Amino acid sequence: MALNVAQKLMKDHLVSGKMEAGEEIGLKIDQTLTQDATGTLVMLELEAMGIDRVKTEASAQYVDHNLIQVDHKNPDDHLFLESATRRFGVYFSKPGNGVSHPVHMQRIGKPGKTMVGSDSHTCAAGSIGMLAMGAGGMEVALAMAGQPFYVKMPEIWGVKLTGELPDWVSAKDVILELLRRHGVKGGVGKIIEFYGPGVSQLGAMDRHVIANMGAELGATTTVFPSDEEVRKFLEMEERGEDWIELKADKDASYDLEEEIDLSSLEPLIAKPSSPGNVVPVREVAGEPIYQAYIGSSANPGYRDVAIVAEIVKGKQVSNSVSLDINPASRQLLSDMTKSGLLFELIQAGGRLHQAGCNGCIGMGQAPATGRNSLRTTPRNFPGRSGTKEDAVFLCSPETAAASALTGKITDPRDLEMEYPKVELPEQPTINNELLEKPLPLEEARKTELVKGPNISKIPEFEALPDEMELPVLFKVGDDISTDEILAGGGRVLPYRSNLEEISKFTFEILDGTYYERAMETREAGGHVIIGGSNYGQGSSREHAALAPRYLGLRFVIVKDYARIHWQNLVNFGVLPLEFVHDEDYDMLEHGDVLRVKNLHQTLPATNALEVEVKGKGPIEAKHSLSKRQIDVMLHGGLINWVKQGEAKNS
Repeated sequence: MALNVAQKLMKDHLVSGKMEAGEEIGLKIDQTLTQDATGTLVMLELEAMGIDRVKTEASAQYVDHNLIQVDHKNPDDHLFLESATRRFGVYFSKPGNGVSHPVHMQRIGKPGKTMVGSDSHTCAAGSIGMLAMGAGGMEVALAMAGQPFYVKMPEIWGVKLTGELPDWVSAKDVILELLRRHGVKGGVGKIIEFYGPGVSQLGAMDRHVIANMGAELGATTTVFPSDEEVRKFLEMEERGEDWIELKADKDASYDLEEEIDLSSLEPLIAKPSSPGNVVPVREVAGEPIYQAYIGSSANPGYRDVAIVAEIVKGKQVSNSVSLDINPASRQLLSDMTKSGLLFELIQAGGRLHQAGCNGCIGMGQAPATGRNSLRTTPRNFPGRSGTKEDAVFLCSPETAAASALTGKITDPRDLEMEYPKVELPEQPTINNELLEKPLPLEEARKTELVKGPNISKIPEFEALPDEMELPVLFKVGDDISTDEILAGGGRVLPYRSNLEEISKFTFEILDGTYYERAMETREAGGHVIIGGSNYGQGSSREHAALAPRYLGLRFVIVKDYARIHWQNLVNFGVLPLEFVHDEDYDMLEHGDVLRVKNLHQTLPATNALEVEVKGKGPIEAKHSLSKRQIDVMLHGGLINWVKQGEAKNS
């Protein structure tokens, strides 16, 4: 049977289940990735589960999100993470070394391997022919402990690329075109695999731009073949021995098929406040801007920053614009310095920031109230920038650079200049010393975990009750993101290892009273949340499930879920239900009391449940849990399940 790339990767790593769409499969995981906004919990989970040493081929911990050190919390956690990586046998990437995704791609990622990461943009590694998926920290911790990663077998969506990108159009416009066509739910339950003659026109880092933002479509992951472009990339990184060829068989087919003619694309832009709100740049041209932000994991390559330097060379950015340069890695920063292009950016008025996620996660570079910010970042969810009333647009580096020069949103094709050509460095600046290697086992076992005052234990949660009668505490609409459930940024993320404190920020963007009201219901048994479609889209941060659970959330009923958040709810014992009839969403209100009963018997027997709404009668609900997930749920979450030895028996 002819196989595509995604099928080959899954077949080579399948340990349980059948590769049939919708069936739960278990996959052997070769590598893991954690970053500091999520990795602290992962390391605490490893400790809680009594793990001695990771079992993967390579696991890496990056410090890239929480770099701002305004008090002790972030640096204390950096020390904890460093001690934990030494204790458990994990690579450690120091603060300032760069964003996890491009650094991992450059130094550790390998074609043909599987990876899970506690970051939704882990799918970026698909750019070099990996099967790389974002997940909650608990699942990553289990993978580090040698357990399979479970996921429902996705459909494979083949996107054939033909033609060649015209001048002033780049990889960011390719993924924005898919978002324009399909929106933020278009990839749910699917792996997006790119193939066709147009793929060879894209370098490895161009593919990273596209693969990274597969997460914005809600896709399980994004996959490219491992071909000559990947070989060239790895050879430049002095890792040519890690290359293998991995292509779809000649007669391979896909569950869904689509074509993008690269030569037909134009500069695109996602308007506030969704990556799916995409229009041609010329449709919004002329809007004044306050900020042009270059960098992030969604445009992390040398070309992405060098093209901006070439566009602004010898010119000055508009006096009304802050041109923020956020290099994605120290390697990129070094290469830009050696080429002289960093000088051009600074001379043109650019503001240089340290290598890291920075403003993409709301850690600095927040825009002014009511002013437009153009960003090459992957997301523009409400408030994600750090400014509550933000107006963030997503675009290519070319569009951001052109707009920085004019002071208003500008189609780069309207600049009076030829499209600059960027040559990649013949030899990148490689410094392996910034990525600490795992210690030998005996030395690792002598390492003590360094815990500052901001680190607290994960609380123990009780098993799922057989019956619950709880009030609806909050009702939300469609496309609620994890940033809206629990914000990132400089105010919140420093408490990532302190559940009691971080929970105080839960839902604050949508309802500043949620925390106090939730605490009132907590001792009485908890509460319920009602939601619309695509609930929990965006970040893989498990805090968005863990904090509400800590505050008493016991079950959620929505129209449908984003994959990672749905799984995170299960991991912490929050029952994720869906409406059978969407119109029932309209009849439920804040204050309604919902009753579910006989859960211990009903959940394993059927996916249908009756929910009694006091004073209104019953409504029909359903669940999509596998047999294994039901067992996890009945135990009260993944930690309880592992402690009681169920993981070994599954």
